[in-house]
Amino acid sequence: MIKIFSLISMLFIGNMFAIAQHVGSNPEYIKSLTSEWKGERFPDGRPKVPDAILERLKNISVEEAWSVLRNKGFYNQYEGDWIIINPDEAMTGRVVTAQYMPLRPDMEKQIKEQGKTEGRAQRGGTNSWPIDILVNGDVYVADSYGKIADGTLIGDNLGNSIYAKSQRGVIFYGSVRDQEGLSEIKGFNGWIKGSDPSFIQQMMLTSINAPIRIGRATVLPGDVVLAKKYGVVFIPAYLVEELVITSEITALRDEFGHQRLREKKYLAGEIDSEWTEEIKKDFLNWLNNNPGKLPMTKEELDNYLKERNY
Repeated sequence: MIKIFSLISMLFIGNMFAIAQHVGSNPEYIKSLTSEWKGERFPDGRPKVPDAILERLKNISVEEAWSVLRNKGFYNQYEGDWIIINPDEAMTGRVVTAQYMPLRPDMEKQIKEQGKTEGRAQRGGTNSWPIDILVNGDVYVADSYGKIADGTLIGDNLGNSIYAKSQRGVIFYGSVRDQEGLSEIKGFNGWIKGSDPSFIQQMMLTSINAPIRIGRATVLPGDVVLAKKYGVVFIPAYLVEELVITSEITALRDEFGHQRLREKKYLAGEIDSEWTEEIKKDFLNWLNNNPGKLPMTKEELDNYLKERNY
């Protein structure tokens, strides 16, 4: 009888854990979302794309990144029409996601209770929870459903905390408060849909590091973001390195082609179509004679060209 009672109790407790909705996604779930990534990961399960790749990504154009993703079948990774806090500065980083919804008191109560079990701060608003987990190289990306008045996710105090932890900034499908103060945080940047002097109210945090929608784009935790004044592209982690080198080679091809056209060595149709063996050889010689132009290693270049018919 005691054994039967113990078994029933264990099943009941197990069901309670299964039913409980975590605010922050667990590492196994994030790993399943990003299973194509084969490299190093953070303890929370997100892919740890190397810093060197993030730095090289800054030099890639939004159009080129978008083009590479579309060729891979990813049609919904771009969002434009932003207000940018420092528009002349590009930002790249690893995504931490957050989802907000209009306030529903019974659901908010459950979220706060769950936050206690996850060890999240109980003083202040839940909009600080995503900030608490940021590490260097992270970009805080939030869907706050385009709410502007009373939808301000951060002001300059939280902005300073974000930058101290991540050395980056934010991308919000929503608004901020004290845009002027945020603009004075050296190194911080933000892509937002608006700003307002009001405080956040009648909205609630519902998830951290779960899939979210940012306008036209579907975003996963651990994606890599390329944010420029021409728009924002969210890149699956496992495609970032290939996207970077593909875009770098395309830029080199364009520079070579433009130079040869100015020199009148080839006709426009020859450069715009599949290259002849003569042009390919000329391009490789041009690369060898201009090693300072290479943003990648010679080994990366050779491995890339080996498998491409350019």
